[in-house]
Amino acid sequence: MALAAIRGEQTLVELSQQFDVHANRIKQWKEQLLEGATGVFGGDTKTEAAAPAVDIKTLHAKIGELALENGFLSGALGKAGLLGGKK
Repeated sequence: MALAAIRGEQTLVELSQQFDVHANRIKQWKEQLLEGATGVFGGDTKTEAAAPAVDIKTLHAKIGELALENGFLSGALGKAGLLGGKK
């Protein structure tokens, strides 16, 4: 409906009657479509530096912790003779 409103081949009243939707709603959808389209096609958009969703330092700390635990368990299982095979 918004595309039909943008094309302008029919009036908002005609579209309203055709799709059984209030003309004000069609007008709102048309405005939303136009606002969104300018962002898609490189209009004046505000580009902000995207902050990482996860804290990198926390991830590195967790990786180090897990590596330490794996090393400890590998050594303990090796001494106990429970380690299946060599890496």
